[in-house]
Amino acid sequence: MGRQRRLRRADDLQALRVYGLPEAAPAVLNGTSLLSGLLSGSGRREFAAEVSWDLPSLAPGATSLIDLTVNGARAGDMASASLVSSTRFVELDAAVWSNNTVRVMARNISAATFDLAAATLSVGVSKRRLP
Repeated sequence: MGRQRRLRRADDLQALRVYGLPEAAPAVLNGTSLLSGLLSGSGRREFAAEVSWDLPSLAPGATSLIDLTVNGARAGDMASASLVSSTRFVELDAAVWSNNTVRVMARNISAATFDLAAATLSVGVSKRRLP
């Protein structure tokens, strides 16, 4: 094996971040404060999960909750959710509820009761920027 080269420039680190899989990147690129001054985007990681969700019948203003396991999510991280559905009357809110768990709330914002068929729920979590 050849000599290991030390990473000395932000360009080297950026190349690892852009061209490597997040799962294979060293911990130093994924959220530790060691690189706080080298890269403007250091300390950020993104995680995602999908599940089929069959919402119950929702009356106007009613809500339904579901918890998803998103490994790597921590309190304070940003979470978002989207539902593959033809309705625009379901408002989704997502939050990291506890370590590795995202809670999604669906609210019926229409004036009618409806029952959706099962749809794919996608959740994304972005690590907060570390100081």
